[in-house]
Amino acid sequence: MLLISVDTGEFDAEVSVGELKELVRTAGGETEAVIIQKRPKPDAVSFIGSGKLEEAREICENAEIDLVICDGELTPTQGRVLEKILKTRVIDRTVLILDIFAKNARSGEGKLQVELAQLKYSLPRLQGQGTALSRLGGGIGTRGPGETKLESDKRHIRRRIHTLEESLEELTKRRQRYRERRKKDGIVTAAIVGYTNAGKSTLLNTLTQANVLAENKLFATLDPTARSIRLPDGSEVMLIDTVGFISRLPHFLVEAFKSTLEEATNADILIILCDASDPECEAQLEVTKEILKELGGEGKPVITVYNKCDIADSYLLPVTKNTVKISALNGVGIDSLLECISENMPATKKRVLLLVPFSEGSLTNEIRKTSRILREEYRPEGVFFDAVVDLQIMYKILDYITTEKEDEK
Repeated sequence: MLLISVDTGEFDAEVSVGELKELVRTAGGETEAVIIQKRPKPDAVSFIGSGKLEEAREICENAEIDLVICDGELTPTQGRVLEKILKTRVIDRTVLILDIFAKNARSGEGKLQVELAQLKYSLPRLQGQGTALSRLGGGIGTRGPGETKLESDKRHIRRRIHTLEESLEELTKRRQRYRERRKKDGIVTAAIVGYTNAGKSTLLNTLTQANVLAENKLFATLDPTARSIRLPDGSEVMLIDTVGFISRLPHFLVEAFKSTLEEATNADILIILCDASDPECEAQLEVTKEILKELGGEGKPVITVYNKCDIADSYLLPVTKNTVKISALNGVGIDSLLECISENMPATKKRVLLLVPFSEGSLTNEIRKTSRILREEYRPEGVFFDAVVDLQIMYKILDYITTEKEDEK
């Protein structure tokens, strides 16, 4: 495959092309050649200038390139001109990402979100693309809604988009009900967010033995997975693995996956995972923060986790109160991470030592029902509890809180 990029100075073109190569590898392709041209902006007709266009044509002809991928979003005109001159299929970065999403979507909701995003992308590009669309077959950039839907008229596609949006709206409401139930039950959630391929699924597997698919590929996880873990202080937290982020993620794609991404922004704690071995680690951290800000995820406790420290110069990484260095694959630093999560837990529960008189039988039963009992003993003075209790019943048990020293008597 041939990759083409226009370096306008708005972003690091070399880094972006490096990401594009990884996307190609994830999609099952192989990069044969790369062309990067410095220009103030992409050519309105052919994306790149005439000189580089001729170079691209020669590469396509001599290397028998069957797919050209442009590192930007092509207009319908640019796509048609490039295909005519290069005599091969041409797609852009967005189509490639959508193709990977279509490949990895497993849940019904994930597939609906992918189809919605693909149709929204295709709708303004239908006019004048009849011949190109009729040639859709197998290969990268062709997965998803398929030939039948894409060749339908705009009215039919708009109707389908409306249907998908209604279905996703219903799923969003269902997710909201689940979140409200979790809050009512006092379940604290922590979302693992970050750049794609930072190791989020590996971390979830290490912490919970969730057996989530963890591959060294971009966007291996598309559907959120939730698992509960117990922290060192006895409290519980629900960990949620989320879809990865990437630079220059199109806004309409963020919108299409909003119901899934809301799992992150509605969490009580955000765990931002970074690949410490990646030279662009800090830039990727900023991309993640920007997307979270766009989604409305500000104002929550944030734990920054530098992963893959076993293969990185971890001593160069910043050290702050809510920063942890780990290796999710080898289990290094996991205890420190759990401790940090405990310290950032919202004040809904508290671990206390209680000595409740036998006469308070109803209170004893309530403690057993609403609290996590770590230890319970019958003593001459009453029932002793070492328990994590809900703050809502704190006013009922204040008179029976004891201390470690009193416990030793």
